[in-house]
Amino acid sequence: MSGTLFRGAILAVLMIGCLALTAFGAAEPTQGEGVSEPDVGTASKADLEKVHPTKPPYSPYAGRNFPTRPLFGDTHLHTAFSMDAGAFGARLTPRDAYRFARGEEIASNTGQPVKLSRPLDFLVVADHSDGFGFFPLLMSGDPALLATEQGRRWHDQIKGGKGAEAAIDIIVSFSNGQLPKGFPLPGTKAYRSAWEETIKAAEAFNDPGRFTAFIGYEWTSNTGGNNLHRNVIFRENGARAILVEPYTTMKPLGSDNPEDLWKWMAATEEKTGSEVLAIAHNGNLSNGLMFPTIEAFGKKIDRNYVETRAKWERLYETTQTKGTGESHPFLSPNDEFANFEIWDKSNLDGSVAKTKDMLEYEYARSAFKNGLVLESKLGANPYKFGLIGSSDAHTGLSAMEEDNFFGKTAPQEPSPERMQKAFFKNPKTGVTVMDWEVSASGYAAVWAIENTREAIFDAMQRRETYGTTGPRMAVRFFGGWEYEPADANNRLPAAIGYAKGVPMGGDLSKAPKGKSPTFIAAALKDPIGANLDRIQIIKGWIDKNDKLQERIYDVAVSGGRKIETDGRCKTPVGSTVDVENATWTNTIGAPELISVWKDPEFDPAQRAFYYARVIEIPTPRWTAYDAKRFGTKPLPGTTMTLQERAYTSPIWYTP
Repeated sequence: MSGTLFRGAILAVLMIGCLALTAFGAAEPTQGEGVSEPDVGTASKADLEKVHPTKPPYSPYAGRNFPTRPLFGDTHLHTAFSMDAGAFGARLTPRDAYRFARGEEIASNTGQPVKLSRPLDFLVVADHSDGFGFFPLLMSGDPALLATEQGRRWHDQIKGGKGAEAAIDIIVSFSNGQLPKGFPLPGTKAYRSAWEETIKAAEAFNDPGRFTAFIGYEWTSNTGGNNLHRNVIFRENGARAILVEPYTTMKPLGSDNPEDLWKWMAATEEKTGSEVLAIAHNGNLSNGLMFPTIEAFGKKIDRNYVETRAKWERLYETTQTKGTGESHPFLSPNDEFANFEIWDKSNLDGSVAKTKDMLEYEYARSAFKNGLVLESKLGANPYKFGLIGSSDAHTGLSAMEEDNFFGKTAPQEPSPERMQKAFFKNPKTGVTVMDWEVSASGYAAVWAIENTREAIFDAMQRRETYGTTGPRMAVRFFGGWEYEPADANNRLPAAIGYAKGVPMGGDLSKAPKGKSPTFIAAALKDPIGANLDRIQIIKGWIDKNDKLQERIYDVAVSGGRKIETDGRCKTPVGSTVDVENATWTNTIGAPELISVWKDPEFDPAQRAFYYARVIEIPTPRWTAYDAKRFGTKPLPGTTMTLQERAYTSPIWYTP
């Protein structure tokens, strides 16, 4: 491609992006959720009808009352206020985290200058509720803590430059319920002070219309090292959030059982007048406990459990630094894209090795399928959640771009050594995770009508979200009964999408006689990122023999490749990656893809779900950038390239 042609292509992509972002903008919510009147300034709706009494306005954008672009953010970021992050070496505070997310250049925990390529639109500082205020208390030399053997050891380890050892010991001690006396609990001065400062930071940096700083925390259920964490987010302001303190897992004030968290959430809404929601942590370190189907915490799953979970947990964190939890090659052997940034060795602290029978209850796609079964038996689907990505970084830095990755914890900030070291090793079991296995992922994308706490929260509640592994591609997914192939040629797909159907996160039911569901799937590349390989629609359903099934359809592919009659494109997109120089070219793939697809095997009597997966062309992984910049030789087996992606929330069909 010539330089002139290449520059012209880039300009065209940017122009297409401007047009299609407007077109892709989410339309008015469906099924009575969050519907708002058009923003018509000082003119009333009646006034407009007088001006245009018999026909719509010439401007296709006049009276539009739906979002026009996706908002990108992180719902899971830790700072020095988290006890493990502080022990690992995090020194950045919630205020630092918000400054960075808004686009400011700051100094990292290791003193390196760092800045995002583009500001984020929103951020949740979600420090651990268990141990709020612990690290500042420990490092101040609190007499009560230092009087304990553990407290003194951790203090001396951190002061002596062995913070990583102290952090692992803290995590293991917490998992086993063996924390020292003097540990800050709700109601103590240290705990209250940390929560108040967290709220003040969010209030100070919240800028409605430009940047949203949510108030939140992470509830840290981790009994036996099995990760069942949830990030809890408040819709309203600090004046309401301050009326309560975060729920912990430590008895007698807290509990490690999610059902008790949901009870706390109900009580919190009643006390504060603020809505709250919980986002389940990526389930790959739960050792089969995140998505139970028979019993949870020794109690049989019943209708109350499934209804309550569905109410409070509207989203699931499908990708983050500790791996991606969409699916697994063992669970989806016919999915060539399932083996992506997988962490499948053990639970969180490496104390129990993973077995294959655990996998089904850890990954989103299996949860979606099992949710259909539970709904058919109990009348509600506990796993009817939308998808997002977020970082779970413990650095105060939501830096999830491959060429700008500042690690999971402070010791993994950029250095010549980080690709060579072990991120975690349990000496008893031998379970080891290397630093190079940590993922530069991910971000949450939300179709909200404006950049405010209320609008973003409401979009999360209606599941109009998708997760990305880092890039900021714009993705649309609609389902209905009346879409036609010609709709893929319209430059306003959002208007058509909402007019004829429901968006990602929505529901279809009771198919009209003779109709099969049709879907609009559309994606625009990240303006400064890689081209697109393909869009896929993934379907799961209960067949006529009551067996769970799944199938992947390639619905739009780049480069003129052919989609076979079985719905799959067998030809890979290829690769332009130069690993040695950590670069690639956008001479393959496409800047945008769109398709209208009809389910060819639809049975109106069968429950089903559908979601879209957007795959980029291959690009260098963060490890390739490190090798180039530091001259580091990768260890054998190190992954050096990847195909970044996005996952939309599903659309469900109920007979």
